Amino acid sequence: MITVAMATLVGASRARVWRALTDPREVAGWDENVIAAVDAPADYPKPGQYVRWRARLHGLPVILHDRPIEVIVGERLRAEISIGLFRCEETYGLADDPTTPGRTRLTMKVVVPNAVPVVGGMLDRFSVRQYATNLVSGSLDAIRAWCERRPSDPARPGSTS
Repeated sequence: MITVAMATLVGASRARVWRALTDPREVAGWDENVIAAVDAPADYPKPGQYVRWRARLHGLPVILHDRPIEVIVGERLRAEISIGLFRCEETYGLADDPTTPGRTRLTMKVVVPNAVPVVGGMLDRFSVRQYATNLVSGSLDAIRAWCERRPSDPARPGSTS
């Protein structure tokens, strides 16, 4: 298995970052590959749920399958993700930044198999590691930018974070 983990500091509260990770409308806003949730329940995410997302992979329409495994509100979100033959375990961790009130330390870890089957062959461990590294880095950058540009959610009147 290949594990890639990174962290970033987000200039927003943990509640704000958590909302960006768990509100399907917000996920579709910051994740350039996600178009929309197909069937997310109103209480998403909860362990044991199964949610499908309309997404794009290299410009092609795909369905992303999301199965939350562990949910500790405002602190940890761990899920099994699959897109076609690509499968991974994705974990987000949130903690207050001890040096600056109102900032959040956001971590992301992805665990993927050493090789991934694709049409006509396999992605070797070097290609898989590169893909996972780009996924983690890109996701953290996108979440940080999204939360810092939108300190409160206009879809929820009176929301401040």
